[in-house]
Amino acid sequence: MAEPATVDQSNFQEKVLKAKQPVLVDFWAPWCGPCRAVAPVVAELADEYEGKVSFTKVNVDENPFLASSYGVMSIPTLIIFNNGKPAKQVVGYRPKTELKKLIDSVLVR
Repeated sequence: MAEPATVDQSNFQEKVLKAKQPVLVDFWAPWCGPCRAVAPVVAELADEYEGKVSFTKVNVDENPFLASSYGVMSIPTLIIFNNGKPAKQVVGYRPKTELKKLIDSVLVR
């Protein structure tokens, strides 16, 4: 299974904002139960969308500036960036079918 790449303050611009394809960013923390629940779902989606969408994770405890920059108040927060801007966002655990719809809505454009 594809593991989403870990990004932080130092490489967020390069990996997310300058990416040529959409990027799903999973804002999470190790102590967060719903974050751990959504992680395998995100990893499955990373496999399914390989080559079309990049998948990354941001640990909010280690990167509070990034979290606050994008208004992340609760975790997990999943934000899909397209052309360097947040395009879609969901907060909390979501089933795989709902996340696929979210990703597909960005890809269809």
